[in-house]
Amino acid sequence: MLGSTAGFETYPGGGGYSSSKHALRAVTRTLRLELLGEPIRLTEIAPGLVETEFSLHRFAGDKNRADSVYRGLTPLVAEDIAQCVLFAVSRPAHVNIDEIVVRPVDQATSTLVHRKEG
Repeated sequence: MLGSTAGFETYPGGGGYSSSKHALRAVTRTLRLELLGEPIRLTEIAPGLVETEFSLHRFAGDKNRADSVYRGLTPLVAEDIAQCVLFAVSRPAHVNIDEIVVRPVDQATSTLVHRKEG
């Protein structure tokens, strides 16, 4: 399941998004309990800032505003998350990776990031 670091914390203005990601965490954990004994693996991958078209949709097509989310830092890219997925699914059948939390080095929380000047 693809979640978000927003499922681990809350922040002003993030009510809808973070609550949906908290719900995804709950569903993942509940399914893990309900499917115990079945040959089914469940992994939640929770990325932080990933530069995708998400910000463009979030800001209703305002490219300048969307780009400002990533300005001054090096965000994750889709390939970084794909590598996490590949790692989780390529483990032996008896191994389950419960969760992977992955953030760019410049991000500590959903709202606390380090931006380089200039």
